[in-house]
Amino acid sequence: MSDRKAPQMPGDAENLRRRSAADSSENCADPESHRQLPRRQSQTDRLCAGSQHPELGTVATPSPGASAPHFCHYTPKCFLAVHRAGQGNSGRTTPSQYGEEGWHEATTKTTIRAENEVEAHREANNYKFGFRKWKGNVTEKPIEERSDITKELYADLSLVKPHKGSLVTFGNVIYLFLFGWWISLIYFLICPIMFLTIFGAPYGKLCFKLAWYFIWPFGKSIEKVSDRVMSPIVKPPKSEVTSEERETEDDRDPVMNKDSSPLLVSSPISCAIPVPEPAARKTSRHWCRVSTYVWLILGYPVLAVVHSLACILSWLLIFTIPVAKMNAHTLATVLLMAPEDVQIRRLEKTIGCEIRVILCCYQASNVYYCKYSVQGINIFALNLLPLVLITLIIGYSDHKNTYFSAETKFATSIISIIPLSYFIGMGIASISAQSNFAVGAVVNATFGSITEMTFYITALLQGYQAANKCYEEVVKAALTGTILGCILFIPGICMIIGGIKHREQRFNSRSAGVSSALLFISIGGVFAPTLFSKTFGNLVCDTCTNIPSNSSVPFTCKDCHYDTSQTDPHLILSHIEPLVYTISVLLPAAYLIGLIFTLKTHSHIYDIHISDGHGGHAHGVHHVVHWSRCKALGVLIVATALMACCADLSTENIEPILSHSSVSQYFIGVTVLAMVPELPEIVNGIQFALQNNISLSLEVGTCIAIQVCMIQIPLLVLFNAFYDVGFVLVFSDIHLWASIFSVILVNYIFMDGKCDYFQGTALVVVYLILLALYFFAPSPRSC
Repeated sequence: MSDRKAPQMPGDAENLRRRSAADSSENCADPESHRQLPRRQSQTDRLCAGSQHPELGTVATPSPGASAPHFCHYTPKCFLAVHRAGQGNSGRTTPSQYGEEGWHEATTKTTIRAENEVEAHREANNYKFGFRKWKGNVTEKPIEERSDITKELYADLSLVKPHKGSLVTFGNVIYLFLFGWWISLIYFLICPIMFLTIFGAPYGKLCFKLAWYFIWPFGKSIEKVSDRVMSPIVKPPKSEVTSEERETEDDRDPVMNKDSSPLLVSSPISCAIPVPEPAARKTSRHWCRVSTYVWLILGYPVLAVVHSLACILSWLLIFTIPVAKMNAHTLATVLLMAPEDVQIRRLEKTIGCEIRVILCCYQASNVYYCKYSVQGINIFALNLLPLVLITLIIGYSDHKNTYFSAETKFATSIISIIPLSYFIGMGIASISAQSNFAVGAVVNATFGSITEMTFYITALLQGYQAANKCYEEVVKAALTGTILGCILFIPGICMIIGGIKHREQRFNSRSAGVSSALLFISIGGVFAPTLFSKTFGNLVCDTCTNIPSNSSVPFTCKDCHYDTSQTDPHLILSHIEPLVYTISVLLPAAYLIGLIFTLKTHSHIYDIHISDGHGGHAHGVHHVVHWSRCKALGVLIVATALMACCADLSTENIEPILSHSSVSQYFIGVTVLAMVPELPEIVNGIQFALQNNISLSLEVGTCIAIQVCMIQIPLLVLFNAFYDVGFVLVFSDIHLWASIFSVILVNYIFMDGKCDYFQGTALVVVYLILLALYFFAPSPRSC
């Protein structure tokens, strides 16, 4: 291709400039298609900013004869660009000032869409080391931008839309057996009572009609007589632009007005479309009748209880939320209307328009209601919130276990930790997304480990007051169980679910290598006192026997172990305690160095860039956060206080389980006490994996495991230093070898930067093997 340029006329240059602007506007209008364009000719991505991006500076328009191609990346929303290792087929090389050419050659740029600046900040925080990963939105997404499935979840039952398919579905049949028959039966029982009062005969007829309605309400509608509003969508066969509109459009572009205006234009024909005036509404006088008050005294209270019970039960079942909406609408609207105004009719299958009625329902259940949220709060966490109140009431009112057993209180208190952990996570994510880096780091460091720390401290205090060392062993088992679950089970289950959907997933092996190195440091530091006690401690055996007459037969000893708690207290005071304090200082220091390494000096490992588009639809869009910073801080404080109460009740009522349970105390600590508080994190990791973002799924588990070793355990040591509860950082052999083996296995999995469901299965199987080992292990000696 010659470097010489052909001479161009001014008119040709102007036409070329217009075509170039039109092409670039098409690229900017569809960021999804632009994201998939090959970038072999571009060494770095360029963000073209014009008048719509004043904060990015002025960018000169390239001349038509420029030899270098120029791409205009117009982003109508906020985008989070993340480099992932080995993902995609592009071989684009990014120049690196850190000497990481080999790694950057295998990286491609992935753009993650965010609705607004706050959501982009939340996404960026997910990739920051030490920050809690959160999948849910912290801002309210407009209903118009959601999918059709999500719109259906929030749809109003007063709008009738065209429906296709059969009404005899599994969910509707379940409604008949769970709700329909007994609600209908109550109406049939109230019907003769209202007829006997004579004044309430109109309401007796209403009960009879509603009884037949509620036994199978699908495909039927409740309407108000002479109040049916139809909204047909009528499209004219031909549409013309009036002269005024054409003038307005042409005035916007004087060039088009002069050059491309047609010579012959037919005059628009004005026509008047008659619009019937709505009939005047008649004021209902049913509140002045005697029958109304007979109904409010005899019929309505009973039905209020019935519909409230059905509403609560169907809401708690989550998937039957449409039944809850239907009962709530009936209680608040239908039963308070004049009986002669209520009309029940069967809907036609060939309806071609939207009809506004009082109540209409096509389906009693929907599996997608697991995604339903209220003010950004997931429905599962919202439904578990009343359990927290019930736990506090029965826990602090029934001290002698008169009405509820200790096992029941323990179960409710442990389950209550799940929604509180969810609220703490959402509060942390909300504050971090609306604040700068310093505030987010402080909030994550303060409240990030509050769930586990609350339980550990209350358990140690309970064991110290009861003079029972079994509580300390349970805490150590819970610490080990959290480490094993976070580095084996959480990555494994995410790999399985994500691998089934996406076949093979790739992640940033460099960032995973940093996490693996920190895991090695963490495990080495936490179990260093244990190795020290094995090397220099005293070997103690419970029973030793020999044959006195035969000196050649050696001693036969059983249950031998290294005991540093009773046999040699001098070893603890002079050697192990100083070692523990030294490690408790070095581990947080290593964690701080990891933060500086990943977030400051070597932040290119994660290579996070946020591109804010302030043009088009994104400019001037006002986002509404679910929780403001003050509200989120208040939720954090209240949830932390409730968490402390639930942890206190769980440790107070765990004693019968530890004393009389046939299951090993190791197994209870490793499973129930360790993994139940982490259920929200497991759900977050699975959601990341389903969206083919396995990097964040792996970071969810490894980040928690690193925080347990480098923050939580040093804090327990610090707490024991100021308030001696007898906590010694010496673990059993089963904890030592299980943790070391798990870290080695995970480091091997993370080496190649890609994963599938087979590798995830391997991790989960190893985790189950270790659980079986703990299940069949004998109880600790102190228990």
